[in-house]
Amino acid sequence: MDLTDLIAPDSIICPLRANSKKQVLQELANKAQELTGLDARDIFETILQRERLGSTGIGHAVAIPHGKIDGINRIFGIIARLSSPVDFEAVDEEPVSIVFLLLAPENAGADHLKALALISRLVKDKAMLDKISYANDARSIYAILTEPAASNAA
Repeated sequence: MDLTDLIAPDSIICPLRANSKKQVLQELANKAQELTGLDARDIFETILQRERLGSTGIGHAVAIPHGKIDGINRIFGIIARLSSPVDFEAVDEEPVSIVFLLLAPENAGADHLKALALISRLVKDKAMLDKISYANDARSIYAILTEPAASNAA
């Protein structure tokens, strides 16, 4: 599984303007509706229900809200760089400025976990997170996300 299997250029929001965790999740659900055709309210409820189990704020200003939902046939990813950090009740108690949303089909057990692992590995790259934090638009973020394969080959 590669990041480009999950994230397309049109699935990046930069900047996302929101003042709260709930507002971030609503905006992500609206974008997911555009990409999947699913109802934004159903998407919002799915990711909010997961969030109630424990914050998906994993630290280092990053959150990975995720959930399984009926009606899609593959895993979808959305990345948002927030215009200003938002309290996400993260494990390190720091506000979040980069959010990776993952939506998976109900029956995508192993693939869902692989996608979460892929994003988790990605966010351990501090240099990449810094570049995303300063990116001005979606195109720049997509270039940043797709450049590691090229730079690792050099």
